[in-house]
Amino acid sequence: MSLTALDSSGQTPGAAAGIAAHLGGIRRSFVSTSGLVVNAISSISLDLVEGEVVALIGPSGCGKSSLLRILAGLDEDYSGELVWGDGGGHDQGRLASATVFQGDSTLPWMSVDNNIGLGMAGLRLDKATIRRRVERYRDLVGLADFGRSYPSELSGGMRQRVAIARALATEPLLLLMDEPLSALDAQTRLVMQQELLDIWKKAKSTVVYVTHDINEAVTLADRIVVLTARPGRIKEIHRVPFGAERNVLELREHPEFGRLEAELWRLVADEVGQKL
Repeated sequence: MSLTALDSSGQTPGAAAGIAAHLGGIRRSFVSTSGLVVNAISSISLDLVEGEVVALIGPSGCGKSSLLRILAGLDEDYSGELVWGDGGGHDQGRLASATVFQGDSTLPWMSVDNNIGLGMAGLRLDKATIRRRVERYRDLVGLADFGRSYPSELSGGMRQRVAIARALATEPLLLLMDEPLSALDAQTRLVMQQELLDIWKKAKSTVVYVTHDINEAVTLADRIVVLTARPGRIKEIHRVPFGAERNVLELREHPEFGRLEAELWRLVADEVGQKL
């Protein structure tokens, strides 16, 4: 495993300016409970560009979550290299990555403001800076009037916005999202998709978004990375032909939306032996 960062000039071999992170030949294997060696990821190389949203899709077990764990720093038992831009967040005022998970991760005994501030506990920030960030990102996700509220007083969508604000407040190089909307009902999910687009645009986030929902990937992403069945490797990368100013309802009426969604479904179905 090689974990490095850009030098003071902003350059490193194999990485260019404007790259948030470079993955080079990432491989991950593990031993199953029965003693078999399982190859989860096979030689994934990818540049993550600053300010873009990259969605990872593929069949179950293709390594999406494993790759996210590597980017999150939760799994260091891999081969290949992960090269961070901007020092990898090692200025003590930001994180290299922050993750928003599928389930409700708010702490019920803490207020909204305290939940948001919790993410900055390990950063070297003074109290005034923490307060400014809490207020900024709480307001950014539309919870300006709920700073003293507790999770039990919020809807599911509002609690997920607290989790997003907590991650954003660390000002991470990468915002990692592991199926963050999958537990929401269809109506709330549609509303949250629009809110995510608006939040990312304002925060200028670089996002890696794992989802099983191909419709959601086309709605939210700038690029969609399709992974093969295990061992996961990159099958194809599709650039989404819609600009930053997106309306989630109007998108669905665009002919290119349906065409791209159908093509991605065919690619994923092919990996599980189904023909569409």
